[in-house]
Amino acid sequence: MNRPQAVEKMIEVIKKLPGVGPKMAERLCYHILKLSDTEANYLLDSIQKARQKVKVCSICYNLSESDPCPICSDISKNKEILCVVETPQDLIAVSKVKDFNGLYFVLGGALSPLDAIGPKDIRIDKLLERLKTGEVKEVILATDMDSKGETTAVYLAQIIKPLGIKVSRLGYGMPVGGDIEYADEITISRAIAGRKEM
Repeated sequence: MNRPQAVEKMIEVIKKLPGVGPKMAERLCYHILKLSDTEANYLLDSIQKARQKVKVCSICYNLSESDPCPICSDISKNKEILCVVETPQDLIAVSKVKDFNGLYFVLGGALSPLDAIGPKDIRIDKLLERLKTGEVKEVILATDMDSKGETTAVYLAQIIKPLGIKVSRLGYGMPVGGDIEYADEITISRAIAGRKEM
């Protein structure tokens, strides 16, 4: 390639972002290089400020600028229902649904034996700690409807049910193989309303 080494390095870094392939990384790199100094500085500043200010909530593990986060601090929330999601993006998608007024827990991923991701690699131990307080009466498993999400939901149901807590799974409305973060509010609302006990 006849590209400057700095550009090559920038493309390699951008390629590491999820969902970004070589062509997209190249496009993004050249777009960033065309930005004015003001726009480039604004981009860098926004990344640095987000990295400095955003932390993980010590209760639900959502991203927030405060600890505990505003959702966990909201006294109007129903503390007896806990919705378990894989990522902060999934939490945001579910939180847009007006029908759900419970609390959340972010696992930080899903079980994937093929990728060597087991129970110790996501926050299952932290979830069990939270459930053992006795406050939660129902857990809604809102993991993705793909094989990893299903594996995670089945595993969680098996270890939560012996605690005497009702375990339900999102019902109809969510497409099989689909990611929750891309679903619209109505679809998630129907899925929550149609959840079934596991």
